[in-house]
Amino acid sequence: MSVKAFELVPAVERDLLMGDKARINIECIECCGKHLYVGTNDCFIHHFLLAEVASSKGKPGYLAQKLLHKYLGLKKPVAELRAASALERLIVLCEGLVFLVDMVTLETVPSAGGGGAKIRGVASFCVNENPVNADPFCVEMGVLSSKRRTVQIYMVYEDRVQLVKELTTPEQPCAVSLDGYFLCLALTTQYMILNYNTGASQDLFPYNSEERTPIVKRIGREEFLLAAPGGLGMFANAEGVSQRAPVRWSESVIGAAVCFPYVVALDESFITIHSMLDQQLKQTLSFRDGHILQNFEGKVILASTKAVYVLVPLPLERQIQDLLANHRVEEALILTEGAQRNIPKDKFQNLHKRILQQAGFIQFGQLQFLEAKEHFRKGQLDVRELISLCPLLLPASSSFTRCHPPLHEFADLNHLAQGDQEKVLRCKKFLISYLGEVRSTEVVNGCREDVDTALLKLYAEQDHDSLLDLLASDNACVLADSVPWLEKYHKYFALGLLYHYNGQDSAALQLWIRVADGELQDPTRSDLFEYIVDFLCTSSNVDLVWKYADWALRKDPIIGVHIFTKRHTSKDQPELNPDDVITYLGKHNQALLLYLENLVLEKRVQKEKFHTHLAVLYLERVLSLMSQSPKDEEQLTKARERLQALLRESDLYRVQFLLAKMENCEELLLERATLHGKLEEHDKALHILVHQLRDFPSAEAFCIWASSSRDSAYRQQLFHLLLGVYLDGSPPGQSGDSGELEMVAVDLLNRHGEVFDAVRVLRMLPEGWSLQLLRPFLGRAIRASMHACRTSRIALGLAHSENLQLLHDRLKECKRPVFVSEKKGCHLCHNTFSEPSVVCLPGGVPVHTHCVAQRVRDSPTKRQLTNSSKHT
Repeated sequence: MSVKAFELVPAVERDLLMGDKARINIECIECCGKHLYVGTNDCFIHHFLLAEVASSKGKPGYLAQKLLHKYLGLKKPVAELRAASALERLIVLCEGLVFLVDMVTLETVPSAGGGGAKIRGVASFCVNENPVNADPFCVEMGVLSSKRRTVQIYMVYEDRVQLVKELTTPEQPCAVSLDGYFLCLALTTQYMILNYNTGASQDLFPYNSEERTPIVKRIGREEFLLAAPGGLGMFANAEGVSQRAPVRWSESVIGAAVCFPYVVALDESFITIHSMLDQQLKQTLSFRDGHILQNFEGKVILASTKAVYVLVPLPLERQIQDLLANHRVEEALILTEGAQRNIPKDKFQNLHKRILQQAGFIQFGQLQFLEAKEHFRKGQLDVRELISLCPLLLPASSSFTRCHPPLHEFADLNHLAQGDQEKVLRCKKFLISYLGEVRSTEVVNGCREDVDTALLKLYAEQDHDSLLDLLASDNACVLADSVPWLEKYHKYFALGLLYHYNGQDSAALQLWIRVADGELQDPTRSDLFEYIVDFLCTSSNVDLVWKYADWALRKDPIIGVHIFTKRHTSKDQPELNPDDVITYLGKHNQALLLYLENLVLEKRVQKEKFHTHLAVLYLERVLSLMSQSPKDEEQLTKARERLQALLRESDLYRVQFLLAKMENCEELLLERATLHGKLEEHDKALHILVHQLRDFPSAEAFCIWASSSRDSAYRQQLFHLLLGVYLDGSPPGQSGDSGELEMVAVDLLNRHGEVFDAVRVLRMLPEGWSLQLLRPFLGRAIRASMHACRTSRIALGLAHSENLQLLHDRLKECKRPVFVSEKKGCHLCHNTFSEPSVVCLPGGVPVHTHCVAQRVRDSPTKRQLTNSSKHT
């Protein structure tokens, strides 16, 4: 069977009961505490004292001592016995007669009025174990009549019985059980529930009492166990509803009892024990000639015709442990949870947690990881029990010791897997998953260091991607235990993160630099150099930045300079003085150039020395490229473009200083022209562009650039200056085609005609020029002049019209009378008028002159009142 739940122990042996009388049989039994009463077929009651004893092997046993036996004076067997301990009485049914017997002397109790306290014509009776009467010295009893289809309710007192209720049933009742006001009856052909207080009844299900003896047992408050057709044990409550699944027992059951969480059934040859929780057969015991099975306040007693036995339940914990030992996890859990009502709350909680933990380890050993995880979670397992299965995972500083008695039988994972490394690997993967889930929960309170250190070791050993996530987040890894483990598996980058988390940034950088230089091998990050640069960029330790920046700049100045260019200022990240950085970068020319570009072009730092320094570096780069042989024209062009852009866009560099450096360089004429433009020496700039470079598009572009932030008059002046340079021709002693300059001048006028003053241009042009050449310019100038003239005339006409309208409105206001009297008040101050001088507001409203003046002075916009008049 699934579990050994009970042991059958003899209580009263045959010799003690009947001696050498072979024909004496047991007919009924009653147990009240340690007192056992046995009714026999010879109309005797035997009184025994049962003492519970333990054998040498620790098994339970009973020692019976016979105290008394008494003949009742009747001829037929004693049919039923029930104890009323509060009254110290036994209720006896014999020969259809119910009467009272003293529990100690076994003497029949006489009634107060003489004779006996008796009920005649009784087929069967039961005692109400959930009485509705509050009198403690009164017992309620349900009685079935042997001659009529009735049920009677009696109150039994110490020396009398009293009928309180009689109810008629549709069929002859043959078995009864009583709880509160509810009677559960077995009739000839069916079971029913009857409320004797209200008379309401509820039919349950059919049953043929002629084929099988009906069974009606009260098993709890308003709940009964019934023998149903088909070999089923059915449960029914007072409403006639079954709230439990039925159990399947033998067709020939003659007795049943409930000893939670089990249903015990007796047939002709066996005792069967089913669980009420999962309805499964749990145990079978051989028992011949049995015909009585009763539960007396949790004590299950059986009787054959010759002897009495006790069915002793084994402790639930032992049953559960037996199930777990057989790896019957679900049954053990069902039994544990079902036993909750029989165990004190605190004890049950501890027991339940332990059983869940044990179940989890059993399923863990069977590689049923999902189920194991759920049981570990519900059982609030100390995760170190799981970690301890892997040697060396717990840090040396851990004070953990395994639970005693142990939760499992495994020494370690190798023992669990029997050397199967694939199973070991699967177990470790589960352990990684489980620890990762619980490390941020209350489960790890007090053991966070042990959990995080174990997780780190597992991540490193399994080359798990989450190792870096663990170390980059809040963690409690023990440094002393973690360092050798990470070094063992060549996780140097991860070790650096651990150093950083523990405030040892210098140690982290030294380790990472050794990896970046190839001294140590760790493929974790292919961009380790860039990571080191970013780390220094965000480091709050300025000394570290100065110490390790030189290594980064020597390795790669373009990336290394990001230490300074990408550094952001905050409370935790102090700012580096740019002057100090520039001094530091003095021996790293490329990095210095990039840093100055960052200051000037990106951060827009407005300091002359930075702009000048950058311009000088650009210039030196250009001069260096120009001195090379052969020249790299592509690089030279790019370098000059950067220099020219800076010279045009910046207004902070020292122009004269740069001009002096270029003075003898004839190849940098365009840059010199830009510098002359900065000094507003536009004639010199245009001379260089027109006569020395012969770069006419650049000359026009120069005029546009130089006047970009000035007014239109300034731009017109520059273009007139350029036109004059074109018209003056080449200077003496310099070769050049004057005709070319004249054609350029014509193109200039035709393209930018809107900029020029046409009258002034006509005065500047030579007399011999053909008007056909200037046709576009002149046409545009005439159109512009006519447009301006017509626009001004329209504006003048509109102004004149507006003025006439205003005069008309004023005249209308002047012609309209304004009435002022001493009884009329000012609209602003509400005082009356004392003189005729007033100001009239729009709408003809008169107000004091001083009120209007005050209103205008107080107004923030100093608005003027329109249409005002002093007309009286």
